[in-house]
Amino acid sequence: KLCGYLNKLGIKGPIKTWKSRWFFYDGNKCHLLYYRTAQDINPLGSIDLSSASFDCKVENGEGVFEIRTPSRVFTLKAISKQAMMYWLQQLQMRRWEFCNIQSRFPVGRSQLVNEPLAIRTDVFDSEDFLPPVKTPTEAVGLKAASLPAPQTSTALQNISLKHPWTEIQNTVYNICGSKQLWGNNGNIFNFNEFQEHPEKPDEEREAEVEAGCAEDGRMEPKLNWIRKARWMNSGIPGLPEELSKERNPMDKVTVLQQQMLMLTEEVKSQKELVKLLHKALEAAQQEKRVSSMYLTAAEDKDRLELVRHKVRQIADLTSRLEALEQEKKELEQMLTLRDSHIEELKEHVQLLMEKNHAKQKVIMALTEQMAQELSDPVSEANTITAATLYKQQEEIEHLKDDIDAYKTQNQFLNSEIHQVTRLWTSVAENEKALLMKCACLQAQNCQMESKYLTVLRKLQEAMPDLPSTHADLVKNLIQQALQWDVNEEAEEGFNLNPVSEYDEYGFMTVPDCEVEDWKLLAKIQALEIKSNNLRSQEVVEKPLRDKWNSVGELSPSPELKSLIRSGIPVEHRQRVWRWIVSQHCSRLPHHYQRLLRQSRSTEHPACRQIELDLPRTLTNNKHFSSPTSQLIPKLRRVLLAFSWHNPAIGYCQGLNRLAAVALLVLEDEETAFWCLVHIVENLMPADYYSDTLITSQVDQRVFKDFLSEKLPRLMAHFEQYQIDVSLITFNWFLVAFVDSLVSDILLRVWDAFLYEGTKVIFRYALAIFKYNEEEILRIHDSVEIYQYLRFFTRMIMDGRKLMNIAFNDLNPFPMKVLRNRRAMHREELETELYELEQIKAAYVKERAEQRP
Repeated sequence: KLCGYLNKLGIKGPIKTWKSRWFFYDGNKCHLLYYRTAQDINPLGSIDLSSASFDCKVENGEGVFEIRTPSRVFTLKAISKQAMMYWLQQLQMRRWEFCNIQSRFPVGRSQLVNEPLAIRTDVFDSEDFLPPVKTPTEAVGLKAASLPAPQTSTALQNISLKHPWTEIQNTVYNICGSKQLWGNNGNIFNFNEFQEHPEKPDEEREAEVEAGCAEDGRMEPKLNWIRKARWMNSGIPGLPEELSKERNPMDKVTVLQQQMLMLTEEVKSQKELVKLLHKALEAAQQEKRVSSMYLTAAEDKDRLELVRHKVRQIADLTSRLEALEQEKKELEQMLTLRDSHIEELKEHVQLLMEKNHAKQKVIMALTEQMAQELSDPVSEANTITAATLYKQQEEIEHLKDDIDAYKTQNQFLNSEIHQVTRLWTSVAENEKALLMKCACLQAQNCQMESKYLTVLRKLQEAMPDLPSTHADLVKNLIQQALQWDVNEEAEEGFNLNPVSEYDEYGFMTVPDCEVEDWKLLAKIQALEIKSNNLRSQEVVEKPLRDKWNSVGELSPSPELKSLIRSGIPVEHRQRVWRWIVSQHCSRLPHHYQRLLRQSRSTEHPACRQIELDLPRTLTNNKHFSSPTSQLIPKLRRVLLAFSWHNPAIGYCQGLNRLAAVALLVLEDEETAFWCLVHIVENLMPADYYSDTLITSQVDQRVFKDFLSEKLPRLMAHFEQYQIDVSLITFNWFLVAFVDSLVSDILLRVWDAFLYEGTKVIFRYALAIFKYNEEEILRIHDSVEIYQYLRFFTRMIMDGRKLMNIAFNDLNPFPMKVLRNRRAMHREELETELYELEQIKAAYVKERAEQRP
């Protein structure tokens, strides 16, 4: 017989658990019946193998296989891989046997059961897919029924709550014994019905019971009892005789003891189950009584009252269930909080224990040290005395050396005074050469530092490919390089051009970048600028400063134009700017004060936007980076006064930066106001800062024409990768390169811009692209080109070279051509805008006509 214990995967809500079940193959219907134990009389369920398929997956674990029926998937687990293969092979054979015989002719039960196994397995012998598996007698067969069932963690875990009636029948049968139960004609389960017609064959009795099941659903257990009894009569009764033949008395005693222990545990679990089932039975009887009362009620009122009473009971039970669920949730929350509190207390106790252990170690160490000191006080005193004497002798020796040194120093100073008087005359002659040499050395030093930082930047780019130790070393070197060593330079003494954190106008010499890579680039740039300044100090800057010092009263001339293009020294810039503004703006007396009074009495519509832009103005300048800076109120007053002075423009984003640069150089806010008026109303074309920014857009088209003419290779490169330079250059023209160039080069651009006008912006914009042309041409990716164009103006370090390109290499650059180009592109742009307005108006009209 194909039978044995297997673990069946059961589902309790979201939880899956393994339950031990006794499986028995029923050859009549090709069903695999399963019971809780081998001694049970009624099956808990069955698996139809006639249309099932079998599967075993490695990932499910050892001994786990599946039986897939059209309605459900059963997951089973054998005690070993061999047992699993035996079950699968036998189930395949029984399924094929049943299906093959059913397809040919009807077969009686006795023929199928009594057919030799060798005949049934002939079909598999020709197919050498799976060799026959040896029968695992310890897990399969009738002998396995005498062994204890596999135990679970709890007795109730193995009970099937889906089949309470079957569990009651099996429990009573196991407790009372099969003979006593079958001989009792007065029990509540009506077992005597199975013996009413003993002369009838088993098949006829089973057919009668099956027919009765259609009339009463409660007759289903009877059929199972008949089948189980038939199996017990055919297989189980012969088991003791077989055991008696093969085992000695000691083995029998051992088996009986094991059965007694198993039955004792079974009785305990069954008692708990009986209690639960008694409660269920009482509830069913109560419901039966209520149903009887409902059926025997004479009038509809009585029945209605019974129904209402039942509804009230249901509502009461529902409310009690909700209250219990709420209480359960609260208890779970309290349990979670207590668990977390316990974990915190455990961590605290662990910390205290560690502290206590550390303190004990310290106490032990101090105790040992004190014991050593107390054990030998005489030697300690001798040691202190010897050390004191030795120290005094060393001090005496040092004093003698100092006396000899002072004598030598006195002799040297006497001779030095004599020599200094003789060398004093030659010092003045060598001073100039030494200063130039020092400047060259400092310039070389800056270049070496710049190259060193460039190497660090290359290593920074390759850090992902470096070992961890090398990457940490590179990171530390970069951090050290980014720290300013101003104090070290001061200790070195003489320095021609000391590097400070801010320049003369408060701009940061090394911008504070958030990205580490840009910080390194900014430091490299600062060193290169310092190197260029040192090299040009004596060769270019000193002669230029001498020329400016010789300039008296300012008047327009080609010589002044050339000097302004070369750059105005810091000490002369404020004076020259004031003169330029006064030349082009006729300052009205008290006009600025009148505008300030008006701004205080009446709030301008642009006041809110001005307040929003003030904190975002020149964030890299210390005079505007802090909200408490003295220049912030001045900038606010200048912008408000201009918004009342020119109502057509009012305020436009970008004017705050123009006014801020004017305040830094001119310092006086009224002069800065007139400088802003000069830029907006005189230098820039009309409508440059209007709402449409139409002239600003025109200048971008003009600039693209000049870029195609002056730098055709670069423009072709931009067109190849679809780069729109106006995305970068629009802000250059709007704010005259503020926040785009470093302060030293920016102020030189502004010197020429204030004197000559917007043509200077075109010149420097083209010069910037010319300066970096070869670097841009080496980039062959549109994204990388845009990333490079975002910060490449900050990498311009040689202002003299940029000025040379702007005013020499790009010639000729007549103003007449600029005006003609502006007029042409303005006409085109206005035509395009007019066509867009026509399309918009037509669309609005069409939508209005479509509306009902």
